[in-house]
This record gives sequence, C-alpha cells and structure tokens, in this order.
Amino acid sequence: MCGMVDVRLNVYRLVFKSVFRRVIIVEFFKRQTHINFLGLQRWAVALSLLLLLISLGSLLMNGLHWGLDFTGGSQLQISFNQAVELPALRQELQQAGFKDALVQSYGTSHDVLISLATKEASQHNLAAQILKVLPNAHLKQLEFIGPQVGHELATQGALAIFIALLGIMIYIALRFEYRFALGAAVALIHDPVLILGVFSLFHIEFNLTAVAAILAVIGYSLNDTIVIFDRIRENFRKLRKKSAVEVVNLSINQTLSRTIMTSATTLVVVLSLCIFGGAMIHSFALALVIGIVVGTYSSIYVAGALAVAVGLDRRHFLPAVKEVDSRP
Repeated sequence: MCGMVDVRLNVYRLVFKSVFRRVIIVEFFKRQTHINFLGLQRWAVALSLLLLLISLGSLLMNGLHWGLDFTGGSQLQISFNQAVELPALRQELQQAGFKDALVQSYGTSHDVLISLATKEASQHNLAAQILKVLPNAHLKQLEFIGPQVGHELATQGALAIFIALLGIMIYIALRFEYRFALGAAVALIHDPVLILGVFSLFHIEFNLTAVAAILAVIGYSLNDTIVIFDRIRENFRKLRKKSAVEVVNLSINQTLSRTIMTSATTLVVVLSLCIFGGAMIHSFALALVIGIVVGTYSSIYVAGALAVAVGLDRRHFLPAVKEVDSRP
C-alpha cells in the first residue's frame, strides 16, 4: 500500500513539474531567437541621442519640479472627530487651490498630517485657510519644516554616486574587460538622465521617493547588463570562428527570454503601484516604470553595442600566449 502511494506521489510530482515548466514559467520567445540587434545599432544610437537631447534640454530650460522634501514648507497636524478618507480629503484641498498638498495619515485614522510648500511668514494665514476648507478639523500643531536635502547633502550625494559609478567600472573592468566597463557606465548614466527628463518635461513632482527609485533602477539595469556581459564572455571563449557582432547578437538572443520575462513581471507589479498606489508613492512607481523600460533597452542596445563600437574582440578574453625561449 505504501509503495503504491509513493508511486502516485512521484507521478504527481513529475506531472506538476511538467505543468510548472510549461505553464507557470511561460516563454514568450522560442528557445533560440535570431534577432539582429546590432543591425539596428544606428537607429538605436539615433533614438538614444534624441531622447538624451530632449531630456537635457528640458532639464536646462524647465528644471525639475522639486517636491516638499527639497523645498521645505509648512506642516499641519490636524485631528477629526471621526475617521477620515485621505483621497476625499486630498480632493477637497486640491479643489480649494492647494494642488501640491501632501496628505498622509498620522498615528490614527482620525489624525492627518498635511504638508505644503509655503513660507514660514504665512503659516497662520495658511492654517486659517485650511481650517476654512475643513470646518470639522481641529488644528493640533503647526510648524515650519526646512528642506531635507540642502546644498551640502546634494553635493555629498552627487559625490557618492560618482564614487559608486567609479567602483562599478573598476569591478566590471577587472572581472570582464574595460570596454565592458565603459559600456556599463554609459548605460548607467543614460537611464537616470531619461527618467529626469520625463519628470522635467511633464512637470512631475520630484521628491525623495523618486531619488530612491532612480537608485533602484541603476541596480536593476546593472544586474541585467551583467547577465548579458557574462554570456558574451562565455561565447567569446567557446565560439572561436564568429565575429564580435555575431557573438554579441547571439548572447543577447540567448538571454532575451530571461530579460523580457524579468522585466515584464516586474513591470506588472510596478504598474499596479503606479495606478492604484495613490499619490504618496506615485513618483516612486512612475520612476520605476520608466526605469525598467529604459533599463531593459539600454542593457541590450547601449552597453553591449558600445563595447563592440570601441573595439571589443575575442582576443581580449583569451589567455596570453607565452613565448618559449628556444635558445640552448
């Protein structure tokens, strides 16, 4: 009897594994695609340069719409006699002219924290205006908050990003090849600039959550780039008769299913946050959505293509041949 149960369990296990592989781990591509990615390299370079020019132009002309985290302002702690719905409260404030009001729960469902980008001199007038819009509210505390990111902190942050980028370049150059390091560095600069360009072009509020999203995008894009680089290095050592363009194309095709599946599943979650997450995390989710799309594109077209453009070849991955001294 126990033997029959074990046989049935093994059969169920094999069936489950087969179904899991075929249904759960869905492959949108065949096991081996033959897309000539580098054949579209000129169009990709033109697209990247166009997007970069638009982004940099918007940043220079319009700048960024800095959030309260950067500009500072007033903060009001308000209490209600009953539980309050934050979306309805946020809508009332926007209709009254406070479009940049940051509304969040504070402690209990009866307490709300409202942050507004305004100057300290107008605090009392601001409190009177808020209480006029919300007649059932009671003011508990009113204070002025300074910017959380000042000039010194911004300088230190820029220095930290530069050091991190330099460290990544050194790591990739030592593990792979310095041409790979150059391609990865350009891709890491390419992605954040495009994200900032979208925020600037459409006048979207840029706050600390957006900064966190950009840092996450850098790590996400770098991980995808490293996977492609590792496959390129392996293929250069195995395929001795193929050119650099053929090896890079083959490597991208071999990792394409993994790249698309990873990006697609992550994008579904982030899109859900962007649509249903509310105003508090909208900047964070939006930056991630842009970063996932741009990061996937740059891993394929920017990092690998640039390495080939600067002279990547098979000889850079083969061990150096030692000269044998034939003299007696």
